[in-house]
Amino acid sequence: MILIIIVALLGIQYALLNFFKVKRLGEGTKEMSEIALNIRIGADTFLLNEYKVLIKAVIAFTIISAVFISWQSAVTFLIGATVSGLAGLFGMKMATYANVRVANTARTTGDVGKTLKVALRGGSVMGLSVSSFALVGFILVFILFKPQVSGMASYTNWCGLSFVPFSMCLSSYALGCSMIAMFNRVGGGIFTKAADMGADLVGKNENGIPEDDPRNPAVIADCVGDNVGDTAGLGSDLLESYVGAIVSAIILAIHLFISYRAKSQPLSEQLFEKLLLYPLHFATLGLISCILSLIFVLRTKNSSLNPRKEFNKANWIAAGFTGILNLAYTLAVFNGEDFGQLPFKFGMLSPWISAVVGILAGICIGFVSERYTSFDFKPTKSIADASKEGAAMTITQGMSVGMKSTLLSVILIGFGVLIAYACAGIFGIAMAAVGMLSFVTMTVSVDTYGPISDNAGGIAEMAHLPDNVRSITDLLDALGNTTAAMGKGSAIGSAAFATVSLMISYLYTFTPISIEVTLDILNPLVLSGTMIGAAISYYFSGLLINAVSKSAGKMVDEVRSQFLRIPGIMEGKGKPDYKRCIAIATNGALAEMKLPALISIFVPILAGFIGGPQFVAGILMGSTLSAIMLAIFCGNSGGAWDNAKKFIESSGQKGSLMHKASVVGDTVGDPFKDTVGPSLDILIKIMSTVSIIFVMFFSKYNLVELITSIFK
Repeated sequence: MILIIIVALLGIQYALLNFFKVKRLGEGTKEMSEIALNIRIGADTFLLNEYKVLIKAVIAFTIISAVFISWQSAVTFLIGATVSGLAGLFGMKMATYANVRVANTARTTGDVGKTLKVALRGGSVMGLSVSSFALVGFILVFILFKPQVSGMASYTNWCGLSFVPFSMCLSSYALGCSMIAMFNRVGGGIFTKAADMGADLVGKNENGIPEDDPRNPAVIADCVGDNVGDTAGLGSDLLESYVGAIVSAIILAIHLFISYRAKSQPLSEQLFEKLLLYPLHFATLGLISCILSLIFVLRTKNSSLNPRKEFNKANWIAAGFTGILNLAYTLAVFNGEDFGQLPFKFGMLSPWISAVVGILAGICIGFVSERYTSFDFKPTKSIADASKEGAAMTITQGMSVGMKSTLLSVILIGFGVLIAYACAGIFGIAMAAVGMLSFVTMTVSVDTYGPISDNAGGIAEMAHLPDNVRSITDLLDALGNTTAAMGKGSAIGSAAFATVSLMISYLYTFTPISIEVTLDILNPLVLSGTMIGAAISYYFSGLLINAVSKSAGKMVDEVRSQFLRIPGIMEGKGKPDYKRCIAIATNGALAEMKLPALISIFVPILAGFIGGPQFVAGILMGSTLSAIMLAIFCGNSGGAWDNAKKFIESSGQKGSLMHKASVVGDTVGDPFKDTVGPSLDILIKIMSTVSIIFVMFFSKYNLVELITSIFK
């Protein structure tokens, strides 16, 4: 535990170092500073208003947890909500300072490599915050509530919990992280896409002005949205994936201990203690690896960097160090232990091999996303080519690309689950999820670089900087779309692994029966639950798209109105009312985000009290399967539409009919890739976590059991 504490504090310290290094850089011209200040104020205002709503929801659920579950679960829920909220806030603040400094670095140096480093350093603050704050939360949960293993008491425990309620405390910690992630992702996603669609539809398509033109009233709101949705939302999203994977691995380690003790084949207390902490130590060594990778990349002296090459190098270094350090740790800590009774095919190396499978699967899923979204490859170029025939063909081809992209990603997930299970049983599946997320610091750092670069390009356009500045920021922004798609691909891949392991944790929470018996697909409760669960993902997605459309409609009306009522706006003499557009996006997001968030929490509870744990198991299975497909489709099709537009722009065809068709495709793809896709992986993890927490109630009290008992 001491190692985890030291590394978590080291991660926070390095994040602070990068924060102040970026903040010390110059903001550039007075006009650039004013634009950045407006973006910063808008982002702060939205997050403040959103957190007011969130605090009420957190307090309400804390009271429910304290009354119906335990006060310990209420405390860990609060810890999860706090660390997730702080990580999102810290990373977003950095992004709002880094954007203008990236633009100014491009202006003063004209160097792609130096500009890239500023953007990556800014993004690293979010990445480091995600893993460091998550580990701090785990430290608090373990110090406060971890039960003692007789003869192996590593910590002073004063709550007297057994391992079953401790599992509930861990699940409540994960749920606290998930609730913040849901509100940040949904609220931020609705905000950013409403602003983006309003800016594109009226500014570019109707009035023919460039993207990020200061004459567009929605342009500042669009930049604000990049920070609240793609930065704060992203950070909270990956943090809860990270926590969920580790929690599921720990719960399954506890299950192994309890089940083997019940069979009179108990694990040694020493081995159990090591297995219990193994997922946490694996993630901790992953954080060390990412810090080393960031230091290496940021200190590289080469000034003519190839951005994609540098990012790939950073990811490979982080993944490689994670694997090597954890191999050494595994050999050291498990040396001499007897694994004979465990389903560990390769002995002490089994959990490590399972985690490496997850690492490789995550990297491969990222490459699949790059293949389908980067304009260096055929799929995205095919969308650009289809745009010659108009918007309808752009939409059709983009949907085709997104749908086809699901197959290879799902094959990777499926085979990853099979191989991990073959290596170390159900614990191996959970460790694959931990492995995939073990270098989440680098994944988030590279992903957050995207919205920072996008904002930098917007500031360059609004401040009328020279064309060479915009060419640098456009290059970084185009790569940012691809890295964002890769990040979303890794997020849904890790969500799939984490949800499978959480679902297994749920099954073993309510019954000791084997999975094959518990999830008999011919059982009417399981079958009907599976169908309903599959439909829930579609209904949830429909709500989000409708929310974006409603908010975007109000934004479009406002932007059109300003073009008509403000004299001289098109000539650059009249000043648009940016604050009005920010207020519309904020109010729309806050109003529309509540129902989707409530669905994710209360559907499994309601289903449990109606049909019992079997029915909920079916719902979890159905929603997981459909959400994985939908999330991959939405993320990749949206990213491909966006980069098809950028490919057309880079070829000098801005303003053409072909370009206008691609703008329509990009607008359709906006809610797909930045609202629906990222929110679906949170949906399935929240549903699984809530099910674990409340299964003790609806396994005893449900309508089906009541009716059955009456008619017996």
